[in-house]
Amino acid sequence: MSSNRLAESRSPVRLRRPRTWSLQARLLLVLAGLLTFVCVGIGAGTLLAMNHFLTEQLEHQVFDAGSRSVVFYNFGPPPFVRFEGPGPMFLDGPGQSVGTVGAVVSDGHTSEAAIISADGDRRELSPKAFEQLSGIGKQTLVRIDLDGLGDYKLVSVAAEDGQTVVAGLPMAGVTNTLLSTLGFFSAVAATALILATAAGIVIIRRQFAPLSRVAAAAHRVTQLELDRGEVDLPTPLVPVDPDSARTEVGQLGSAFNQMLDRIADALAVRHASETRVRQFVADASHELRTPLASIRGYTELARRRLAGCPDDLAHAIERVDAESKRMTQLVEDMLLLARMDSGRPLDCEPVDLSELAVDAVSDAHIAGPVHRWSVNVPDEPVLVAGDRLRLHQMLANLLTNARVHTPPGTRVNTALRRNGNDQVVLKVTDTGPGIPKDQQPEIFERFARGDSSRSRRAGSTGLGLAIVRALVNAHDGTIEVRSVPGETSFAITLPAIIPD
Repeated sequence: MSSNRLAESRSPVRLRRPRTWSLQARLLLVLAGLLTFVCVGIGAGTLLAMNHFLTEQLEHQVFDAGSRSVVFYNFGPPPFVRFEGPGPMFLDGPGQSVGTVGAVVSDGHTSEAAIISADGDRRELSPKAFEQLSGIGKQTLVRIDLDGLGDYKLVSVAAEDGQTVVAGLPMAGVTNTLLSTLGFFSAVAATALILATAAGIVIIRRQFAPLSRVAAAAHRVTQLELDRGEVDLPTPLVPVDPDSARTEVGQLGSAFNQMLDRIADALAVRHASETRVRQFVADASHELRTPLASIRGYTELARRRLAGCPDDLAHAIERVDAESKRMTQLVEDMLLLARMDSGRPLDCEPVDLSELAVDAVSDAHIAGPVHRWSVNVPDEPVLVAGDRLRLHQMLANLLTNARVHTPPGTRVNTALRRNGNDQVVLKVTDTGPGIPKDQQPEIFERFARGDSSRSRRAGSTGLGLAIVRALVNAHDGTIEVRSVPGETSFAITLPAIIPD
């Protein structure tokens, strides 16, 4: 298992494709590839030209050696001193260099053959080399890998007595020169490639510095909370040098700054519109409280005098009273959200969440006796700093949400526990049908309803969970929801008061 995990952890690096690399890395790779291609091309061309030149020189030397050898052979016994060793005597002639091969071929058979050794003596060739030289015949210039000697260029020249004189020089000098040149050129090319790559890294980084600033500025923008509230975007966010304003990078920076200007203007307009809407909601909610209180008062007065009234009139009065209460609750919720949006501070005092949870579950049991309620809290107090009334409202809204949106007989459990010494987790879990997955991202939005008809029948305003999230945020906490068929859980995490 461990080997499989190790292979899996390494596979992304091994399978990473070049197109996923950064632009700087790809440009550097292309630059190194082009330099390598150019160096290889120049080196190959140089070696080919040098090989052609050296081979031509060697062939001229071979022809000269053949001419000398046939002249010395035609002279007969040499007037010069003969060195030790077998082979034709023309190898002892002036001008014959070390490594020269000489042979006399008669009727397709080599009668004698030798090579001039480093000390000037003649050294006899192997029987196989004799056979190779016998096969040259009347060929003018040939290249043969002589047995025991290596690669040779050989020329055959007809002598006056009808014999064939063969002379040749080794290709080792040409090969060694080419190998030395290849080694030297490879070292120079490798050094040039390393220096050019280092210079390319410096140049590419300097040229890409403006792009890096644009990327860093875009990253800073992504860290801002753009979905709500007033957003102050610093503009211009990317400094653009006037001298480079017409370059591609300068145009990109200018376009990025213009885009930020447009976004800042749009966000400012949006914030102003939201502010006006929130102010209108706050003002309207505040103004509606007085007429709603009057409606409820007159409705209550009418209900006391329903004796003897027709049934339809009594039903109408009851409906007016119920809807006025619902309207009052809606106005109170909207006013609370407007106050939270305006940043109005809450009370901050030590609150025992254990006691608060027990009280809230008791109230929920009275409101929904057809549900099965349970509460699990620690024996010792669990203290948080906050507004007791709002914290109670927060938990009550979660319990009301569970009661309204689950069928009778559903079990609803409220659990409280410490998460370390600095956090408290309050969780409300029910065994209802769950929240559809496509609706879960929107349940904390205002006026969000999963089943609008059922919510209206139950008296839901669609603001309960929105108020819960606003109160959680006001207490520096977080809320998460997890819902599958048969289990829905809301978990609230709040900072705890660390005991002494």
